[in-house]
Amino acid sequence: MKNAQLIYGIRAIIEAIEANKPINKLFIQRGLKGGLFQELEHKLRKNGIGFSYVPVEKLNRLTRNNHQGAIAQISPVAFHDFEVLVETILKGDTTPLFLLLDQITDVRNFGAIIRTAECTGVNGIIIPKSGSAPITDDTIKTSAGAAFKVPIAKVNHLKDAIFYLQQSGIQVLAATEKAAKPVYGTDLTLPSAILMGSEDKGISTSILNSTDIQAKLPQLGTIGSLNVSVACGVFLYEAVRQRTT
Repeated sequence: MKNAQLIYGIRAIIEAIEANKPINKLFIQRGLKGGLFQELEHKLRKNGIGFSYVPVEKLNRLTRNNHQGAIAQISPVAFHDFEVLVETILKGDTTPLFLLLDQITDVRNFGAIIRTAECTGVNGIIIPKSGSAPITDDTIKTSAGAAFKVPIAKVNHLKDAIFYLQQSGIQVLAATEKAAKPVYGTDLTLPSAILMGSEDKGISTSILNSTDIQAKLPQLGTIGSLNVSVACGVFLYEAVRQRTT
């Protein structure tokens, strides 16, 4: 959590949640009890905020302040409401282009993806609340500030987000090496959302099965796959190519 904005103490974290502050990470001392802790735990579950139980030694390493058993890292970027974002873009004049990220955990890859998304006119990035890379100083630096420009929405479940996009008339394309056809034969001039998988496991099977189309990038070398931020750039620029020619 180096260089991150931290909040210490249960009461302070509860107030941050009530003020809708975007929380990246939250660590709670293992074995913590009491009414105030139960209130915090209830608010975390109600708002879908992920947290981890850790030994007190970890909290002590993170700060010399009186943490009272809980430390939260506040995101420097405010997140958008997913459904409001989609409806706003649908009312606009441009053909929607969204980006879905399944379990992208490397903050620099995330930052590079955000930067490319801004350059290619992506209308919004959708990530799951649990298991995604946080937006940190490194993310913002790698994105060259694009993290402040591209709307980012967090959702409880990507499958639900995919269904909502589909019901809104937006096709969902999964980028996967398991696909039979390359992306170049896919019509990306239609309202589209491109789904990218994690660096090591790719797109989870249940999410992959919920998409409309699957496409891959042709590879002539012997390495199994591209870096996810590079692959994402190729897919997005294919959409740009189709939409500008």
